[in-house]
Amino acid sequence: MTDQQLADLRQTYAQRTLSEADVQADAVLQFRQWLDEALSAHLDEPTAMTISTVDAAGHPSARVVLLKGLPDDAGFLFYTNYDSRKGQDLAARPVAALTFFWPGLERQVRVEGRVEKAPAALSDAYFQSRPRSSQVGAWASPQSQAIGSREELEAQERQVEQRFAGQDPLPRPEHWGGFIVRPHRVEFWQGRPSRLHDRIVYERQGESWTLARLAP
Repeated sequence: MTDQQLADLRQTYAQRTLSEADVQADAVLQFRQWLDEALSAHLDEPTAMTISTVDAAGHPSARVVLLKGLPDDAGFLFYTNYDSRKGQDLAARPVAALTFFWPGLERQVRVEGRVEKAPAALSDAYFQSRPRSSQVGAWASPQSQAIGSREELEAQERQVEQRFAGQDPLPRPEHWGGFIVRPHRVEFWQGRPSRLHDRIVYERQGESWTLARLAP
């Protein structure tokens, strides 16, 4: 494909509208409504979100993870290896941006906020609910570290299986658990014709949210 062919690729958005009169006063409740609609539409991976972080030197990094909850309708919960690159980024700079994109609904949501570790009890409960193979994987994988080969990783998996033989569920490793993004800004984007998209942004003000419409 040539650069010109790439430049000519475009999609016309015309399914829905988004107005201030239609949204809820609380940003996380509005997100929950849109998430429910994405789930009802049977979209592929509706809980997938890109999480963007920065390291101590200010270098950005992004990857896709799965949303695992909206605790107390006040945050966005996901789980990871705390020793991974994202875990190290968040230890150095506990802020993140999340992006959800649901092309089937012509919608996008952007979230910005501070990040905190989830309570240990919450991480324990979720870890024990995972398939045993996923629990083993959390122990076996030195996430984001260079390894010599696939065989090395599989050997480590076998060692973990032997270590915890007959034990189910496995205990949660200390290096694995949840993070909660506490949002201070959430933007809802609805595709519209002529690239004149609807954008409604919420900003946290104390215990409430303010709303504004942004130019596309």
